[in-house]
Amino acid sequence: MNSAGRTKPAWAIATWFGAGYFPKGPGTAGSVAAILIAWPLMLAGLHNSGFVILSLAALGPAIWAADVVAREAGKKDPQIVVVDEVVGQWLTLGGAMRLNWKSLLLGLLLFRIFDILKPPPVRQLERMPGGAGIVLDDMMAGLYGAVVLFALGWFNLY
Repeated sequence: MNSAGRTKPAWAIATWFGAGYFPKGPGTAGSVAAILIAWPLMLAGLHNSGFVILSLAALGPAIWAADVVAREAGKKDPQIVVVDEVVGQWLTLGGAMRLNWKSLLLGLLLFRIFDILKPPPVRQLERMPGGAGIVLDDMMAGLYGAVVLFALGWFNLY
């Protein structure tokens, strides 16, 4: 198999099957794509721990795909790479005490806030080389989102 054939899966994963090509706010498009997948999984009975497992299972392929696409695009963190938003978004949902439309919406908002503001150590993780830097900062933003979502659920706010 030639190198172009081997990297096609990386581009599909990194752009989350095209969501990264959204012209305005590709990161938000990636998060919304993660929620659109989470909704039927939630309805099928996937619990919050399932989203943590899903996020962790996707972590390795996400780092690999982000690294390949960044290298081939010649950019440190190409905007089209949104798989990092997907794994971070799912990690945020892992903090939900109850999964419902409110927790999905709150999870989306919380993750986007932490991903955009990049409180420490999110920004520091972003400085790591290659795919790790692209993905791990979003995992940390997802962890922050999970903690806040958990706290909001603890106080029955969704």
